[in-house]
Parts: sequence; C-alpha cells; structure tokens
Amino acid sequence: MIKLDLNAFYAAEFAEHAATAAATEQALSAAFCSLLERSAQAIREGGKLLFFGNGGSASDAQHLATELVVRFSKNRKAIAAIALTTDSSALTAIGNDLGFDALFARQVEALGKPGDVAIGISTSGQSKNVLLGLEQAREMGLVAAAFGGKGGGKLKGLADPLLLVPSDRTSRIQEMHIMLGHMLCAALEQELGLVEE
Repeated sequence: MIKLDLNAFYAAEFAEHAATAAATEQALSAAFCSLLERSAQAIREGGKLLFFGNGGSASDAQHLATELVVRFSKNRKAIAAIALTTDSSALTAIGNDLGFDALFARQVEALGKPGDVAIGISTSGQSKNVLLGLEQAREMGLVAAAFGGKGGGKLKGLADPLLLVPSDRTSRIQEMHIMLGHMLCAALEQELGLVEE
C-alpha cells in the first residue's frame, strides 16, 4: 500500500487549480462576454435561460438556475431560469418512452421559445442528450450555448457561445464551470440593473 504524501497532494491540487483558472481567464473572456450579452438580451425581452447537463453538470445546472431565480449576491427581482434536470416525472417518462438521449431535447421543445438561451453543460462535449438538446434549441431559434472542456468534443461547431475550459481533467473543468456560472449570475444582476456594482 502506497502512503499518500498529503502535503504534496494538497499543494499539487491547489497549484493545478490555479493554473487552470489562469488559463481559463486568458482563454474565455470573449466567450463569457458573448454569453452575458445574449443572456441579458433574452431576459430583457421576456425570455429565460435553460440549463442542463448530466451528473455533476446536472447539479451545476440546478445550482445556477437557483442562483438566478432566488438571489446570488443580494435580494432583487427574480431572473427567469430553469434547470431541465429537476422534474422527476418528465425525466423518467422521457427516458422510458423516448429514450435517455431525448431527455433535454424534449424539454427544450416544450419549454423553449426563440430568443431564450439554452446552456448545455458537458465536461467531455460528448453527452448525446446535451448535444441533442442544443440541436433542438438551434432548430427552434434559441441561443445554443455551452460550458465544455477536454477540447470541446462535439460541442465545437454546435454551441455558440462556447465556454471551453482548457483542461482535460474533469474535476478542474467542473471547478471552472461553477466559477464561470457564478460570474454569469453576478454579471447578469449588474447588467440588468438589479443590484449595484
């Protein structure tokens, strides 16, 4: 049995996180600004944000939708956002009747409207249900945006804007996704004039 050098492990994890954060900061400014602009426009025009993903990305979808509906930094008016990962009846019916791949596309078809922003979250860019959800969004005239990593996979050419974390490690990608999501929440509150800077 190999004994973990806990001090080295601890330092290495923080170092890798910091390096990933620095690379993400350098790479994603334009994509983040684009997502903010499209999201603010959707809300101003009476639209909404639709978040979706699998596993940890499903948790991120729920987390970010909640931050917008309830509050992020201060009490303010609600911002319209839905996580397509929370309705257990819809999820099980779609999975059973139409297949797991249709999980998000079917809900986008039912709930989305032109001008809304669909935000798929996938660390690999290969999740078929996320890809099909974004394809459905594009067909209906929604903005098909995504948070990705690992080179983008099939999100490249499908999602725009695409916030592609420059890392191949799932945990680091997820850490950047929630950071970028928190930044989106904070920036939206300010951009929409709901809280002061």
